[in-house]
Amino acid sequence: MSSGLSEQRRDMNPPKKRLRTGDGGAETPRGEQQEEGSAVDVVGDELTDSQDNTELKRSTQQREQSIIMPVYNASCWLDECLQAILQQDFTGSMELSVYDDASTDDSRIVVEGWRERLEARGISVVTSSHNSAQPRGVGYAKNMAISQSCGKYLCFQDADDVMLPQRVRLQYEASLLHPNSLIGCRVQRLPEGSTERYTRWINTITQDQLITQVFTSHGPTVVMPTWFCSRDWFLKVGPFDEGGKGVPEDLIFFYQSLRQGGGLSRVNQCLLLYRYHENAATHSVTEETIWKLRVDFLQERVLSQWESFTIWNAGKQGRKLYRCLSLTNQKKVKAFCDVDENKIRKGFYTYEESKEIPKPKIPILHYKDASAPFIICVKLDMTGGVLEENLNSLQLKEGTDYYHFN
Repeated sequence: MSSGLSEQRRDMNPPKKRLRTGDGGAETPRGEQQEEGSAVDVVGDELTDSQDNTELKRSTQQREQSIIMPVYNASCWLDECLQAILQQDFTGSMELSVYDDASTDDSRIVVEGWRERLEARGISVVTSSHNSAQPRGVGYAKNMAISQSCGKYLCFQDADDVMLPQRVRLQYEASLLHPNSLIGCRVQRLPEGSTERYTRWINTITQDQLITQVFTSHGPTVVMPTWFCSRDWFLKVGPFDEGGKGVPEDLIFFYQSLRQGGGLSRVNQCLLLYRYHENAATHSVTEETIWKLRVDFLQERVLSQWESFTIWNAGKQGRKLYRCLSLTNQKKVKAFCDVDENKIRKGFYTYEESKEIPKPKIPILHYKDASAPFIICVKLDMTGGVLEENLNSLQLKEGTDYYHFN
């Protein structure tokens, strides 16, 4: 992270509201008295002149919310994205905070072209950017969009996605019930049929699995484009990692939120059209980067609590997990298990790369002969239901007797 993050963290919860800024412009604190219509409410009742008293203003200010939108070369998506923000059925006013990360297209012009319509709807618009030739990354842009905003609640919006009209209202209501949580929602993938398994997983895992399946290769169980949370919770957990291209800032934040005791919740309605395309920032993150974060988190949160365990999969992925474990956790592996008779007949997996003499030899068993707890290294939703049936036959409890890793 950059050395300026501690200072930036203080800026993310400004004591006073801030004026809109121009491109690269400095922020200017608003005075305590604000112009009529400048308050950003988070609930439906608009203030009247007769309600204009200090206590009511304070309570209203505490209920503000901001839509946080980093932008980088998103011109072709922005009209649809901003039109959807305009059509939210949330009856209070909102704030849109846009930070442009050195776009080379006309993204900033498109956003400015929507300012009048958004503000007529009661959605104040705050925009800024930096003058560097190169983008500084999604984490940096999100942090800057948050630092220039003033809402008590943060609704994260990717510039290439589209909100459905109920999104802000329903996620705000959920956030009131779960104040120290990341709130997500179900999604519809665009184009339809892209990343079919991933989309099905997003939409069908249970509330309990939002917690138990945080180690899988799918990443955060509450996916970043759907996040909604309180500013207070963001400040406790964040800011986002600013390492730039190739850094999974969402997964890093997600794990840190869990470390801080944060909850996870999902509005069980489709509230977002989640676009898949080749230029998405997520494609810059390598599988190995994700793998290392997942292994480290698994060891920290689960394996450190277990005296021994079985790795379910004696093939490539199971052996890779074993090799990546710390020496302490390698010694906790009592067996591999599998359904492949060829692997089971071999009897053992020998860890040839080990510096120990003799080399560690780990038994390979049929899954019915193995004992819990298990780390499952077989991909979900890829075996025609066979893996799931095998697990069910053992009457095991996810999150206690086993965790999915692949």
